[in-house]
Amino acid sequence: MKTGILAIALLVGSSAALPVYGQVEQDLKDAGKSTKDAAETGTKKAAKGTKKGAEKAGHETKKGAETVGKETKKGTHKAADKVADKTDDTSK
Repeated sequence: MKTGILAIALLVGSSAALPVYGQVEQDLKDAGKSTKDAAETGTKKAAKGTKKGAEKAGHETKKGAETVGKETKKGTHKAADKVADKTDDTSK
């Protein structure tokens, strides 16, 4: 009698485990797909952010270079004017 009950318990227990295994397998597949989708989305967002940052940095660099060029030009003209004032007709 004990053997019969044990056999029935093992059959019921093992048959209940099969659907659980199938659900675990599906859950793992879903988790893998979600991870893949998240990685792709994250990569795309990172690429867009990098592009935007590079464009902004390029614009700011150009703007800074223009400012430096203008200021250098002003300084050169100012220095040239001072030198010109000191060198005007000193031979008279």
